[in-house]
Amino acid sequence: MRGRTLSAGVALAVFAGMTVTLAAQPVTASPRTATTVARPIAATAAALAAPDISVTNVQAHLTQFNSIATGNGGNRRAGSAGYTASLSYVKTRLQAAGYTVTEQYCSSCTYPSNNLIAEWRGGSADQVVMFGAHLDGVSAGPGINDNGTGSATLLENALVLAAQNPTMSKRVRFAWWTDEEQGLNGSRFYVNSLSATQRGYIKGYYNFDMVGSTNGGYFINRVSSTTAAPLKAYWDSLGLQPEENVEGQGRSDDYYFQQAGIPTSGYAAGASARKTSSQAAKWGGTANSAYDPCYHRACDTTANVSATVLNRAADGVAYALWQLAVGGGTPTCTGGQVVGNGGFESGSTPWTASSGVITNASGQPARTGSYKAWLDGSGRSRTHTLSQSVTIPAGCSTYTLSFWLHIDTAETTGSTAYDRLTVQVGSTTLATYSNLNAAAGYVQRSFNVAGFAGQTVTLRFTGTEDSSLQTSFVIDDVTLQAS
Repeated sequence: MRGRTLSAGVALAVFAGMTVTLAAQPVTASPRTATTVARPIAATAAALAAPDISVTNVQAHLTQFNSIATGNGGNRRAGSAGYTASLSYVKTRLQAAGYTVTEQYCSSCTYPSNNLIAEWRGGSADQVVMFGAHLDGVSAGPGINDNGTGSATLLENALVLAAQNPTMSKRVRFAWWTDEEQGLNGSRFYVNSLSATQRGYIKGYYNFDMVGSTNGGYFINRVSSTTAAPLKAYWDSLGLQPEENVEGQGRSDDYYFQQAGIPTSGYAAGASARKTSSQAAKWGGTANSAYDPCYHRACDTTANVSATVLNRAADGVAYALWQLAVGGGTPTCTGGQVVGNGGFESGSTPWTASSGVITNASGQPARTGSYKAWLDGSGRSRTHTLSQSVTIPAGCSTYTLSFWLHIDTAETTGSTAYDRLTVQVGSTTLATYSNLNAAAGYVQRSFNVAGFAGQTVTLRFTGTEDSSLQTSFVIDDVTLQAS
């Protein structure tokens, strides 16, 4: 969270265009532990379907951010190597899950660098619910509570949304902002880049900044607004009695959205302000001590995070996301094997392959049966392809692409990849193998492709060989199982 307070120049816009259905009366539940999650008893069908976000998974992302800072001068400040590596980590995970991911270069930032925007398919493009957090930290430390916690919370929610792939009533867009600590510059650049029409599409922006403070409180931006209703309903169901985020007003990335007339809210657990006696009485912790004793300091590491506070924030995000953007029910899984003729024993159909790739030639054995797909292996410059269009059903719990690969090579190098095999689903590259991966016999390779649920995509293998010394990429028993 940015240190200096900005003046709020506009009144809160009414949250138009969004219907939020809440329980008639909130149900008070015992506070959660760090690992045990109790769902609210009174909730709509959509809320009941909201997933439990694993705090362990969120903490694993924080560990990655901490390691990135350690390896890059001790911080993740915007424009630094630590920031770039943090963005790459988030982007890679989102792309693998099937998100449409773009980087937006903030040329006017104090430290010019990129925002990261990720959008999930489904829902109308003119009905957008947006969730954001700043990814940068200060130069004094690794920035784990401020703001690895918000960034990791959104990343895990995004990955769970992709894995569950529910029917969407609204479009969901996630954002990770740069240069927040220098003046909210990344989010301001993004808002200024939108046309009036595009701004009108965003029906609510939700900001998450410092959501794991060790002496934390439960604060909501514009807590009494319609926009905040689903966030408040979830914490009300846990008996937390959240309060207005007074300390954070004008100090984080919701500010310029609000200035542009976009309805906003969000969670926070507090920064350098001190917890009052009444807050300590209802939330626990230490009165007259800072919510985050390591705010903007070198000690803002993974040790500076409350798992309980973090867990409640992460699950509250999921509750709000499902309330606001999920509708129409979860698709029924019609699973099974979706790759046709995965053992190549029935000729080439439905595969499309370079001449001679699907073969029973004796030079390389099949793993099972007589046929396999044999790419390259001639010792001259050439490219072989093997592909099949597959329709991946929606609504299943698991999606696993698997194939058996044997790599045989005459290359003698132990360090140079002369010949390569690339595996893609749609435009996403899952893996690249080379002559350096050669081994006796077949090795099974498996990938989680849940991010492509509900889509028709092309599964493609591309083998490229250089001008001398053969490498054979032999594939057999290809499956894509949905269940």
